[in-house]
Amino acid sequence: MANEIFDRDTMLDLVVNIIPLFIIFFFIVAFIVFNPFGVETLPSGIQFGLLIAPFVLLAILTYISGKAIAGAEKDYTVYLPGQATVTGAKPLHDLEAEAEGDEPQLEAGDEQSDDA
Repeated sequence: MANEIFDRDTMLDLVVNIIPLFIIFFFIVAFIVFNPFGVETLPSGIQFGLLIAPFVLLAILTYISGKAIAGAEKDYTVYLPGQATVTGAKPLHDLEAEAEGDEPQLEAGDEQSDDA
């Protein structure tokens, strides 16, 4: 599970692209099965070109976006939504470590308090 490119959170971020992909795919299949405009070479070619080109480009964009989102989560400090600019907010990985019972790692310059 750790080797997955797109985890649950990344997939939730990509839903805004996946839903239009399903809609476009539906119309491609619908126009292949039920062709309401008849079959002519030029109009049918333009019709399917105007459906297939955005489908392919959006699929590529979705994959690249997913890789960028997953990479950003691994490379940068991640905060809870709306907490990045709040003074004293803890990064998400510190909160996960506390939930698992591990002590968060102190970075250079951090002081450890003896308030136990």
